Amino acid sequence: MILLPPDIRFALRANDINRRAAQRDGKPEPDPVPVLKLFNPLGPATWLATELAEDGDALFGLADLGFGSPELGYFSLSEIASVRLPFGLGIERDLGFETPNRLSLWADAARRCGSILDAQYEFRRAASRAATELPRPRG
Repeated sequence: MILLPPDIRFALRANDINRRAAQRDGKPEPDPVPVLKLFNPLGPATWLATELAEDGDALFGLADLGFGSPELGYFSLSEIASVRLPFGLGIERDLGFETPNRLSLWADAARRCGSILDAQYEFRRAASRAATELPRPRG
């Protein structure tokens, strides 16, 4: 599996460039939505990335190794790609991952819930609830 196809690589690099430009210009740093979700198909480890550094390896985002304390920071794409799991498996990219939620919301929810996966469940539950609620009458 290709963990970082060209369109996602481009989006991650653009986010990194935008953040560095904001820092340079003394503006507030952007809070982009994650554009990449990587996961261990045999365990709880999950990564959400918003940026890719110039070196093409350092990803920035939210990392959750399954110990109950998701953390914001940098992680290595090459190290993640080199993980070898039983049955010939490796770390995978969630092909259907899309989110309207910015990274700061993911970080807050994951810390509160204890994992990225539990935060994802809560986001889906909230979206489902909102989709089934009838609009309130005006007046």
